[in-house]
Amino acid sequence: MVYIGILRCIMTTTTIKIQNDTKSQIDQFREYKNESYDEVLKKLIFIVKNLKKEPELSKETIKAIGSARERMKKGRFVSEEVAKQRLGL
Repeated sequence: MVYIGILRCIMTTTTIKIQNDTKSQIDQFREYKNESYDEVLKKLIFIVKNLKKEPELSKETIKAIGSARERMKKGRFVSEEVAKQRLGL
């Protein structure tokens, strides 16, 4: 079993219990190394909700995630630190 902390809107944390294989599957949807599980799960929820409303839009979102993964594998991305500098944060 793996325990993952999830942030809620009021910034409290909860823990959920999932199987190791479930965690591995969730990890496949991470677009970058430090992406939180909260971000990944919100992204998946967004896709599922929109799949029902607008199937074509959701397909585009899934393709965009795949493209982002390929860019990451090829090393074509901006680190969080560089992005913050560019945005003046």
